[in-house]
Amino acid sequence: MARKMGFFAILAYVLFGFLVYWYLFYIADSTLPFEFQGSSADPATFLNSRELMLSEEYSQIRNLLFFLATPLEWLIYFLILLTGLSKAFKNWSDETTKNKYGRVGIYVFWLSLFAYMATFPLSYISYHLSKTYNISTQTFASWMKDELIDFWVNFGMMVVIVGVLYWLINRSRRFWWLFAWMLSIPFTLFIMFVQPVVIDPLYNDFYPLKNKELEAKILDLAAQAEIPAEHVFEVDMAEKTNALNAYVTGIGSNSRIVLWDTTLNRLNDNQILFIMAHEMAHYVEKHLYIGIAGYLLLSLIGLYLIHKIMNWAISRWGKEFKVSGMGDIRSLPLFFILLSMLAFAASPFSNFVSRYQEARADSYAIEMTDNPEAAITAFQELTKAGLSQVNPPLLVKLFRYGHPTMLERISRIEDYEIQKRNEEGMSP
Repeated sequence: MARKMGFFAILAYVLFGFLVYWYLFYIADSTLPFEFQGSSADPATFLNSRELMLSEEYSQIRNLLFFLATPLEWLIYFLILLTGLSKAFKNWSDETTKNKYGRVGIYVFWLSLFAYMATFPLSYISYHLSKTYNISTQTFASWMKDELIDFWVNFGMMVVIVGVLYWLINRSRRFWWLFAWMLSIPFTLFIMFVQPVVIDPLYNDFYPLKNKELEAKILDLAAQAEIPAEHVFEVDMAEKTNALNAYVTGIGSNSRIVLWDTTLNRLNDNQILFIMAHEMAHYVEKHLYIGIAGYLLLSLIGLYLIHKIMNWAISRWGKEFKVSGMGDIRSLPLFFILLSMLAFAASPFSNFVSRYQEARADSYAIEMTDNPEAAITAFQELTKAGLSQVNPPLLVKLFRYGHPTMLERISRIEDYEIQKRNEEGMSP
């Protein structure tokens, strides 16, 4: 039975891959609607023919890798259950130490290591793709360093989470999901608080913005928005990527506005001020806290569903999974499968909310800076630097885009510009 289940799981993944490839390369339509051709949102107006070709190729392959990556994780964890590897990891941990917390750490290490090695080829292909299309400038050694940091940071957090999770399951079979959710609230806030000062510096160097004239302009914008900012941080990313970015991270006294140095190198002051005003809008409209509340709500629903589905699945296929019950740590791969599946299923909804917030931030920024040309050219440069599709296919937008498409963002600013021009023409 286990061998049959494994065969059909592999077959389903292969068929899924072919369907995704067929959709992205033969069905999906990313052409610009006729009414936008020749507008500022038309990539033909700011990309040359080679850049147009490369952006389409790169986006198609990158989207394919995205849709293959998450189901591949499901397949790997499923095969770990069916082949008895999860049972082997548990036996190795039992043979290594008698300390129950040490056993959790050893089990999680072997599970994490095997999953990492199994998904490494796809991760490397993604890295090589970005190098080939000149998005990434990172050496293989630097990339591997970041990969290893990722592995150990995730492993450290996972040992704590898994240890607490299975302690709760064994203490309260009926309500562990509720207690786990309650504990996740302070844990999530703690991680968000320490991330800017503990986790992020493991990957890159952060320092106050060197251009003090530009910093003064940004802080003046912050003062207008009544944001208590003292510094703007820049991060050294040019050695890793040609892409552009800026973001807000952290909460409370550790919150930061961060600019990549690639953004500073490629955009002028007016374009950067528009981007900064966009990031400030997230602070003003409390999008970060709304996002945390939404995440916690979804996690509550998700943990309850995992509780129900895991009980059902183990009662039906526990023998094939070689799992005795939910409190058996050998069931952890099943927990990861369900968690990932629910997160993937919820991503269109969470992305929709995120796109709404990003559109609000764009509107705030254009009202604040009142410079449509800077906003439009900034978005054009972002598109060019990342070889992004201006009008991605529908499924790509639903599952990948936490921001409005560049077509939507640029056309919205053009509408603002036309409206403003009309209002000025009507004024006496």
